Amino acid sequence: MAARPRARYRCRACGAMQPKWAGQCPDCGEWNTLEEETATPASGGTARGGFTGLASAEVQTLGEVALTDTPRFGSGLSELDRVLGGGIVPGSVILLGGDPGIGKSTLLLQSLARLPQVPSLYVTGEESAQQVRLRAARLALPADHLRLLTETCVETIVATALAQRPRLLVIDSIQTLFTQQLQSAPGAVAQVRESAAQLVRLAKQHHIAVFIVGHVTKEGTLAGPRVLEHMVDTVLYFEGEPSGRYRVLRAVKNRFGAVNELGIFAMTEQGLKPVSNPSAIFLSRHDQPTPGSVVMVTNEGTRPLLVEVQALVAETHASQPRRVTVGLEQNRLVMLLAVLQRHAGVVMYDQDVFINVVGGVRIGETAADLPVLVAALSSLRDRPVARDVVVFGEVGLAGEIRPVANGQERLREAAKHGFRQAWIPAANAPRKPIDGLAVHPLRHIGDLMELEL
Repeated sequence: MAARPRARYRCRACGAMQPKWAGQCPDCGEWNTLEEETATPASGGTARGGFTGLASAEVQTLGEVALTDTPRFGSGLSELDRVLGGGIVPGSVILLGGDPGIGKSTLLLQSLARLPQVPSLYVTGEESAQQVRLRAARLALPADHLRLLTETCVETIVATALAQRPRLLVIDSIQTLFTQQLQSAPGAVAQVRESAAQLVRLAKQHHIAVFIVGHVTKEGTLAGPRVLEHMVDTVLYFEGEPSGRYRVLRAVKNRFGAVNELGIFAMTEQGLKPVSNPSAIFLSRHDQPTPGSVVMVTNEGTRPLLVEVQALVAETHASQPRRVTVGLEQNRLVMLLAVLQRHAGVVMYDQDVFINVVGGVRIGETAADLPVLVAALSSLRDRPVARDVVVFGEVGLAGEIRPVANGQERLREAAKHGFRQAWIPAANAPRKPIDGLAVHPLRHIGDLMELEL
């Protein structure tokens, strides 16, 4: 009599296995992440010790590995190529995540439609073939060369891919797939993990580039086991407001290029269009100088980007003043205000401070320190900063203004957009003058008091 399959519980956050369900995972501490799956015993037996009869594999030294240039091919969208590091690498597995309705399927459908010379296969598990055809017609995309498969069984998808031999395979989405080796429902932790593993093996063994669309949770992270992000070569996040016009494509992991690279798209009636000059869309360009508004140059991957930082400092009667940031780390703002009080004598313990980065951009680098303080001082004193001023720099706890990376590229980007003054760290001052740009080097936070604020 065959033994009944025994139920066990796997954490979708860390992948740890537990014999019984619990509200909190004992390994990673996450709540409500244990999901049931059925343990299926391995077929066949092994000898005592479990290792008898196993074949050995060939071992080679690192010097014996042949070095070959990895050929890339374009995706048909310049901004997508930028984020990927120059194009699509054959045999790579790319995971694309984003909120519902943000445009993930549209992005990949447009890419395949613009590559008639590249054999491709679009696998949809969420939509019917008629729905995909309707979207292509609405976007006026050429669809004669695009091959479409409506399937959710991963074994069938792999067999079809081996028969069709595409160079580019799109899976939309991984949460709809299931494998016949497991009994759990599609979207479960075990199903997502095993389906992705089979697709990764397909990509590596047959040099097929695979795009995998993934859902995101309400916290903004990719749904499914965390190991899914470790299995793939590249993880992309498609961000933006569904009601807004612009979309941001961000790489958070890339084995073949730079991380934190940024691609900007505009959503139009004809679909997504790459934005060649993204700095222009993040600058509001007020009709007249406005207190609390400062333009900074941030570095996203290999691209300098001009963004506007806004501050609002208002008197409060509450015992605890508010410190609110949008697009920046809140604890960083608290630290900067303490430095401003200690080394410049400017106190804001009776003021609410609100900081916003225009356009929904998130800035994670320290080059935003100086622009945040300049914007806060401008709002506090109700003195606008000149419209032709650009600011960037890191602020230390001792009040010193420290240099940031790629200072020359940031200054050239500012001069290209018509800025005439730059308040920057002294160590970032260019050795040769930049045409049309006057540089004001700053060494200490006290130097801000001498500027026109």
